[in-house]
Amino acid sequence: MQERGNLIRSRLTQEVRDRLPTLRQAFDPVFDDLAVEGSDGIGRKTEAPWVRLYSNAMSPTARAGFYIVLHFAADGSAFFVTVGCGSTIWSGGDLRPISDEELKAKTSWARSVVEQRWGSLAPFTDTIALGARASLPRTFEKATAFAQRIPVEDVDGTDLNAVLFACGQRLSEIYLAQLDQKDVSPGDRDALELATVVQPLRRRTRAQGYGLTAPERKAVELRAMLLATEFLESQGFTCHDKSAAESYDILAQRTGEFLKIEVKGTTSDLCDSILMTQNEVNLHNREKGRTGLVIVSRIKLDRDSEPPVASGGVLEAILRWDIDQWKLEPVAFQVRRLPPPG
Repeated sequence: MQERGNLIRSRLTQEVRDRLPTLRQAFDPVFDDLAVEGSDGIGRKTEAPWVRLYSNAMSPTARAGFYIVLHFAADGSAFFVTVGCGSTIWSGGDLRPISDEELKAKTSWARSVVEQRWGSLAPFTDTIALGARASLPRTFEKATAFAQRIPVEDVDGTDLNAVLFACGQRLSEIYLAQLDQKDVSPGDRDALELATVVQPLRRRTRAQGYGLTAPERKAVELRAMLLATEFLESQGFTCHDKSAAESYDILAQRTGEFLKIEVKGTTSDLCDSILMTQNEVNLHNREKGRTGLVIVSRIKLDRDSEPPVASGGVLEAILRWDIDQWKLEPVAFQVRRLPPPG
């Protein structure tokens, strides 16, 4: 076991570290802080040792963010070159696996980024199976977005530099999508921006994303309104833009039927939360059955144009939206000074 620990933490880790000058070329120049570390389970020998390559800004610990990770089968028959994500958090002085649902959402999103860019996951299409009995290695398997299995007998015939380089290109694409906050729902993104207003001196890191400028946000809003209007008209509605004066965006009319539509546009790939004002929430509560929600996600931005140009988008429409089916979470309060007594 001592020899294995030395192999993982020292020899193999150093071998991957020696390849960094070449591997850096697979990454966008913004990720200039690549590093390598390895573990065979210090303190309690794990059945599934690993070596990972990561950006310090995007994945400061193995419990956070995405990274390239080499996993080793428990029986020594193969190793896997993968992109995975943090699968545990510290709780009560020990590591606790995060939920399967959260891992599935994170890894599915990472796969979608790669598939959008390359059309498929190839050559990282293998299923990872470490063959370990312990629970933590099984969590590693669930935290894997995609993998390529390399049997021990094929090691000498495998161009590991090429495999790692291709993996690095895909990880860089995931990192860039994270910087654009494509893995952050619009509600969570707006909440982060609100937090910077409430606490303007809190330092932002590159991993928190660039956010959208005012012209970019306007382009996204206009694109969402255009697609929402086109969809509603295809359903036989006549549309009136009310976004400048009312607590909703479109008044949709069809044969005596009126729907007040809230439209949300985002460059995010995910959209399971939105930010709404108190007036907007009150409207959807008061007029339940006569309102709707249209969300346009995955809007693409051409930042080289002046002003920015938005295109694409995936539309989801809930024409008679029951806001009670969504969870309301307060993210800020207006705290008003009281007049002095007396």
